[in-house]
Amino acid sequence: MESGMIVRHRVVGDYKVNAYLVACTETGKAVIIDPGGDAAEIRAMVAAEAATPVYILNTHGHADHVLANRELRQDFAVPVCMHEDDVRLFARGEVREKSARELGLPAPDGADILLRDGQVLEVGRLRIQVLHTPGHTPGSVCYLVAGNLFTGDTLFVGDVGRTDLVGGSLEVLIQSLARLIRLPEETVVRPGHDYGETPTSTIGRERRENPYITDFLPG
Repeated sequence: MESGMIVRHRVVGDYKVNAYLVACTETGKAVIIDPGGDAAEIRAMVAAEAATPVYILNTHGHADHVLANRELRQDFAVPVCMHEDDVRLFARGEVREKSARELGLPAPDGADILLRDGQVLEVGRLRIQVLHTPGHTPGSVCYLVAGNLFTGDTLFVGDVGRTDLVGGSLEVLIQSLARLIRLPEETVVRPGHDYGETPTSTIGRERRENPYITDFLPG
């Protein structure tokens, strides 16, 4: 836990997505990141911290990361936020059909707030910066707040997200990784799935050990 911030998470849904609660300790205002199912579990996480959600933040538009969007949006009366490129992508009929076949889940509904690179969301005393990191999907983003980077499926511990799904590109993803490794090495990496040896990592560790960084980017 960083000073002034609470971070909690639950592993939710059949695809075992890390859903995060990030709350300002001073005001109790909070965001929910990637509610990939099990809305009751997420509501319990919010209640346990006596938090007041003000945004639902999606790191990207794949269905496994957004399954509880609609229910939690209604429960807490808060807007759903997603990068504009994924909102546009998943609004296309042919993309929705292909994504549903790939993941076995319905495509997302869209978003209330369309995010852009560099945008900053103020949540109590916290400032959450949107970093556009395409590659897994065109609108993938990471959220940077108080030295913590919520990476969705862009960067895992020792790995990266798939690029063989609709809208994916390994070349573009490598460019996004090049941007992320310029962050301070102590930045905590909090991924969208627990696929690595540890639940979290740091930018410094990934810079040294992640093969998609060591093998594809200059030292």
